[in-house]
Amino acid sequence: MNLRDLELFCEVALRGSFSKAAKTHHISQPAASEIVKGLEEHLGCELLNRAIRPLELTPEGRIYYDGCRELLDGYRRLEDRILQRRDKVVGPVRIASIYSVGLLQMDCYVKEFERLFPDAALDLQYVHPEQVLNSVLNEEVDLGLMSFAPRRADLVYETWQDQKIVVVVSPQHPFAKRTSLRVAELDGEALVGFTSELRMRQEIDRWLKQVKVSVNVVHAFDNIENIKRAVEVGSGLGLLPVPTVRREVEFGSLVAIELEDVDWVRRLDIVYRRTKPFTTAISRFLELLHQDPETFSRTVAPIQTTSVQDVDVPATPAQSTATSPVIR
Repeated sequence: MNLRDLELFCEVALRGSFSKAAKTHHISQPAASEIVKGLEEHLGCELLNRAIRPLELTPEGRIYYDGCRELLDGYRRLEDRILQRRDKVVGPVRIASIYSVGLLQMDCYVKEFERLFPDAALDLQYVHPEQVLNSVLNEEVDLGLMSFAPRRADLVYETWQDQKIVVVVSPQHPFAKRTSLRVAELDGEALVGFTSELRMRQEIDRWLKQVKVSVNVVHAFDNIENIKRAVEVGSGLGLLPVPTVRREVEFGSLVAIELEDVDWVRRLDIVYRRTKPFTTAISRFLELLHQDPETFSRTVAPIQTTSVQDVDVPATPAQSTATSPVIR
């Protein structure tokens, strides 16, 4: 038994899959299964319930997982203290982000971090907003990126990016030639929105109620990508953050129109446990997130945005400095 075996077991428990954990650790699935089986034989009990998918921890497995996490975190902190004396930044940085942040949107941060700290290991996962929060709370990740996160006393929320909400329509929509709209003009319009359980939908409903505007929600989706496709074919208009539609606006498949009499924004937060002990690698990545990507090495492509899934997206640190699309 060694630390590598314990790391693999924790990865299997976290991902609920031998194959995914094996891929992360660059070994075969049978090898990963044998390592966990060896731990179970050593302990004399089953750690994983293999009868269901994804795999789940048994009660004994949960105790072992929590203990392994404490042991591994303690070892990393010890290692970090030694390596700091040699000015080295190593170790994992685990990030859970909502889908709509996008691979391309994070690309500049990832590349700059890898350029500056090649010995660190960045693990970036894209998941549903609720899973981002749960991963942070369960200390399965170090940092979470999400918007409208429920406020809890045991979490720290650092504002990362503010995103302006705009009206999005197809080029054939009657509003498409407008340069701006008053929010009252949305009254009675067909809206392609988010499903009711998502915080983004709840915030939009609250905003509309405040200005006494009633819309007809004709379709509801749990991700931005489907909303954009429905708007493109003329099903209705959308209310979306600017960065999520930049590519479509540039290609001409969507038109983004400013609301002139309201200032609706979606804030993206960096979320982490208040008691979370940061390694140097985690601290360096957090510092990098708060920097303007325009200051990064010229070998790294400038920040881009892409349309992916979900309901939460960023612009640039704290106040958006990314180039805005053409907004009519």
